[in-house]
Amino acid sequence: MATVVERPTTASEQAAQAERRRRRRRSAWRRQWVALAFMSPWIIGFSAFYVYPMISSLYFSFTRYDILSQPKWVGFNNYRFMFTSDPLFWVAVRNTLWIIAVMVPLQVIFAIFTASVLTRVRRGLPFYRTVFFLPTMVPLVAAALGFIYLLNPAGPINRILGFLHLPQPLWFVDPSWTKPGLVLIALWGIGQTMIIFLAALLDVPRQLYEAADIEGANPWQKFRHVTLPMISPVIFFSVLIGMIQGFQYFTQAFVISKAGDRTHEVGYPQDSLLFYTSRLYQQGFEGFHMGYAAALSWVLFLVIMVFTVILIRSSRRWVHYQGGFR
Repeated sequence: MATVVERPTTASEQAAQAERRRRRRRSAWRRQWVALAFMSPWIIGFSAFYVYPMISSLYFSFTRYDILSQPKWVGFNNYRFMFTSDPLFWVAVRNTLWIIAVMVPLQVIFAIFTASVLTRVRRGLPFYRTVFFLPTMVPLVAAALGFIYLLNPAGPINRILGFLHLPQPLWFVDPSWTKPGLVLIALWGIGQTMIIFLAALLDVPRQLYEAADIEGANPWQKFRHVTLPMISPVIFFSVLIGMIQGFQYFTQAFVISKAGDRTHEVGYPQDSLLFYTSRLYQQGFEGFHMGYAAALSWVLFLVIMVFTVILIRSSRRWVHYQGGFR
């Protein structure tokens, strides 16, 4: 068997190969710089409006800072005060957890119910979808002001309850009824969630229901073993987004607590509308305790991250994706 002897490369050939490698490297660098040039507006904006504020707020959270004077390093004093000495911190935490534990599940349940009803509508479906979706287009401040009128102790809702000889709550004046009033506002504005669930319900394969009918399944069994597993990814998405929004709940509570009298403290009456972000606003923009407000914001960020990770990990047990994707 003949052996092939490679011809040794000459110096000129080696130089040519080295030149080609240099050209390829220059071409690769040129492409990278072109890509960076196109990405630079986003990179600059992201760095200026996200990265820098986050790093700054992390630094301020370890300082005593009131905007007017230079920050003074205090270490973990802000965090220590938050968990041990702030009289309203745990009140705000309890109110926020109430919103997440009560309002978010009710929103999801009501959205599924509304979407299920709409799937059975044979005539005028576009009209009903529009009617249920329109409230989501109303600004939050306008919605809050509208419900202040509707749920006024002498307002139309209480008049109807009085006509029916039912109890007439004081709603946003009574601390025990303020959060249920917020739940009513949230249920009124479930249009976006309802639309997502409507699309998910219409996407459930009809063959699964036909197979369940052949097996003799009743309506509840079909809903429990067919509908819920098939729309579980949408339920997971809605719960996740609702949880994050619950931790950041602010606008409606702030408007309602301030609407009757601007001298009222944030969270009126009796701190029943004082949520975590309300406390953060109170410290940062009313008391100008920017260092403490920054510490509150970072605790909120970490808590949301922890709850999000827990929810994502738990979803492996109850969320079912078509095709087995996880």
